[in-house]
Amino acid sequence: MPGTKKIPLRQCIACRELKEKRQMLRIVKNAEGKVFIDFSSKAAGRGAYICDKAECIAKLKKGRLLDRVFACRIDDGIYSAIEEEYLGRKG
Repeated sequence: MPGTKKIPLRQCIACRELKEKRQMLRIVKNAEGKVFIDFSSKAAGRGAYICDKAECIAKLKKGRLLDRVFACRIDDGIYSAIEEEYLGRKG
């Protein structure tokens, strides 16, 4: 249909559900190997998405899912920052 804009979907690395990109948190590993939360959703690098469900945030940390996605050891501070961001959005 002309004029219909496609809504970008991304898959949550915890629950595997497809959701709208703007409803999710994006975590990026850039070329220098730095891992951070990408609030702009435009940072260069490998991205992983997590939805805003409490179970997904808990699963992310418990299963160290970012370590798997980015194939390297991720600092606990990143997991804590994601938890804090989630709690900040819910608060």
